[in-house]
Amino acid sequence: MTSANHPHHLIEKTQQALHRTLPNARIEIQSLPLLAEQSLRLGLINADFPLGPLPPEVMHAVIANPAYWSFCWGSGLSMARWLLTKPELVAGKRVADVGCGSGVVAIAAAQAGAAAVIACDNDADALTATAMNAALNEVQLELLDDVANLDQVDLILMADVLYDRSNFALINIAKQHAEDILIADSRVSDVEDGDFRIIHRDEALTLPNLGEFDEFRYVSFFARGLDRFR
Repeated sequence: MTSANHPHHLIEKTQQALHRTLPNARIEIQSLPLLAEQSLRLGLINADFPLGPLPPEVMHAVIANPAYWSFCWGSGLSMARWLLTKPELVAGKRVADVGCGSGVVAIAAAQAGAAAVIACDNDADALTATAMNAALNEVQLELLDDVANLDQVDLILMADVLYDRSNFALINIAKQHAEDILIADSRVSDVEDGDFRIIHRDEALTLPNLGEFDEFRYVSFFARGLDRFR
């Protein structure tokens, strides 16, 4: 492992990225409540980060460059847990996690036995966080900064990416790169595409939970293909 890929170096680099948006926040290494027999750790924003109003200059930074990758969003947590309970979904496959954020889904796919995992995000800081978290969990991921450059894969995973209507375009892009697609999201009840069906529902909240609304705790899994789960 080179010094640039050492967990301590990546933690420091991720901390610097977080400070650009939230100067008083810090990265804390946290174990996730996934499976009793499965350990997965992420570097996330400190759970005691104050919930009060932010100074105007910090609020502007949050709007301009949100550190969404410093959270493990509920749908990503739920998808990671499901992959670890159903490793046959990814075992031996070439898998892409599109909109990887913290990298939790990509890491779980690697732990579940995927032959190769590509973590894709157009935010350079998210890729830094994903690299950190991959190093913490001792898994190998390929990092990609543009889904348009994704080669054909066996399965595309997307969790918590449909929070913005404009992101629905990612579904059609994903369909160009894989026959099998799995989407987990707590913020939509319908992906508005007849090729998809709901195959699973779960309950999970974002970590750390800094006051997320309970209405976002119910996660729906939408699948195209994955015929075994019809």
